[in-house]
Amino acid sequence: MADTLSIVERSKLMSSVRTKDTNPEMLVRRYLHGQGFRYRLQDKQLPGKPDIVLTKHKTVIFIHGCFWHKHGPSCSKKARVPQSNTEFWEVKLASNVQRDRFVQDALQAAGWKVLVVWECELKRAHRGATLTRLTADILGNDEFWEAA
Repeated sequence: MADTLSIVERSKLMSSVRTKDTNPEMLVRRYLHGQGFRYRLQDKQLPGKPDIVLTKHKTVIFIHGCFWHKHGPSCSKKARVPQSNTEFWEVKLASNVQRDRFVQDALQAAGWKVLVVWECELKRAHRGATLTRLTADILGNDEFWEAA
């Protein structure tokens, strides 16, 4: 399937994709604030500039878009590699995944608990369970994740 947009149009569209204050990120932030958590945003002093930093709990949270961080084909249509310019996208998305692993390893080595919330986990059908588990994990109730 050929791209229906010109190179210039596609470039403009892709450059408009937000990297912070996305809808999934805002959902998580509002929820955490409502639960009484206080946090910092995109701390440049930490590897990977985590989306949310809960210093008191020594926890960082990344809110990953399923497409950009390659959540997998079972996730949703957004997680599939585009059919045009496939080679570029495979390399780009694979490098994102590799960088994610490197950043998470570096943060864990520095003593941080690293949590990842996927965009698809915040769909209305899964949102409540995801946010409840997130709270439990921040507070150290790891057995909650296993039971759910």
